[in-house]
Amino acid sequence: MKTLLSASLALTALSGCQPETEKPNILFLLVDDMQSDAIAALGNKNVYTPNIDGLIAEGVTFTRTYTNGALCGALSMPSRAMLMTGRGVFEVQSDGMKIPECMVTLPEQLRANGYQTFATGKWHSDHASFNRSFAAGENIFFGGMHPYEKNGHCSPRLYHYDRTGQYKETSFIGEEFSSKMFADAAIEFLSTAAKAQNPFMAFVSFISPHDPRNQLPDYGKKYKAKDIILPTNFLPQHPFDNGELAIRDEQILPPPRTGEQLQEELALYYGMVSEVDEQIGRVLNALNATGEREHTVIVFASDNGLAMGQNGLLGKQSLYEHSVGVPMLIIDPRSKKHGFKTDALCYLYDLYPTLCDIVGIEIPASVTGVSLKPLLEGTTDKLRDDIFLAYSNQQRALVKDDYKYIIYNVEGKITEQLFNLKKDPKEMANLADAMPQKAAAYKEMLIQRLKEQQDFCNIDTPLWWKDGHKITWDELINLYIFE
Repeated sequence: MKTLLSASLALTALSGCQPETEKPNILFLLVDDMQSDAIAALGNKNVYTPNIDGLIAEGVTFTRTYTNGALCGALSMPSRAMLMTGRGVFEVQSDGMKIPECMVTLPEQLRANGYQTFATGKWHSDHASFNRSFAAGENIFFGGMHPYEKNGHCSPRLYHYDRTGQYKETSFIGEEFSSKMFADAAIEFLSTAAKAQNPFMAFVSFISPHDPRNQLPDYGKKYKAKDIILPTNFLPQHPFDNGELAIRDEQILPPPRTGEQLQEELALYYGMVSEVDEQIGRVLNALNATGEREHTVIVFASDNGLAMGQNGLLGKQSLYEHSVGVPMLIIDPRSKKHGFKTDALCYLYDLYPTLCDIVGIEIPASVTGVSLKPLLEGTTDKLRDDIFLAYSNQQRALVKDDYKYIIYNVEGKITEQLFNLKKDPKEMANLADAMPQKAAAYKEMLIQRLKEQQDFCNIDTPLWWKDGHKITWDELINLYIFE
């Protein structure tokens, strides 16, 4: 790895970019399928996350951050495309399978403004957009998840960086746990990039704690199932058909599930959370060793959340807080705000314009997200009035003030939910029947927002879309084409 990566970085250094030392570096740490509350510093008494806890103590945490949703079950694909383009779920192409040239990616914009751009880990989109974005990379993963039958995280199929963008002859099977390999690549990059005149953007994109829930022996011993405290909103199964109860994620441990089964599953999950936390610590230590920590903006986030028994679910194909809510924090070394938390509504893809704003470069016209810099500076405590959420052609939701409204249409059967998130953050008490006027008002607001966003569904009609069947992959890839 070292020879290939060093050669790639050497070519990058000769690219002719002018020195931009006045701009801060960016270290972007992204994890996969981490619940927003799977962090000790945010109140989880089960889990050990000292390095992420340290980041929370140092920066600003956005406690009401949402991914905008997805049109397919592989939520990380559209989520990462939204993050990289600064656009919403109905504004990315084919649910993120491809990022067209008309959408300037965040690293692409940074690269155009003098940044050394590097990536390791999961991309989950096309090769061309990766190479437009990054001048260097190592231990790259273009897929969605490691296959169970091939030893999962322990034998990942990865790629060396291919300057041609073809990626036909650069794949290999890794011999270590995926998170360690991604951290190793990041550490080597940081040791070299810090010596250059130009600032760097390092995108370190872990696949953990996404299943398969493989673990190194040390982490398998860290958590005992019998000691795991179950979520307060644990249910053996979901109370009604949400359209996705047969999806792969839910069948990892088919319902109905017992508390003991979930404790076993959570012990594995938390072990992976602690493992990726340790690798994050290694990357942070490497950054410290370069002397660039005080000149580096650090971002930590997850691409989406995950249900681990909450509301009777085990996947992320829902619009509950555990699945669409994500952990997100920003550390700007020039800021005096440390350990600050804001409950302002925001999307994960708002990170794109925010980072452009922080480092002082232009936000491309293709970006529709909102810069969160005023929240970081404390000049406002609110930027968005509401958040709309979408999944497949069967679930839509609106979050506004203290309430969340969710509506489902499964082959013509309508179900509505209304939750008071302030009093009921775990979404256990459905108020739709008790507060019909509030539910109706939120539905009207949701309809308006979805029309503004050009939703392919019309939730004001009986079947929403076509004959009401669940959207197929062939139909999905032909939605929202941008050239």
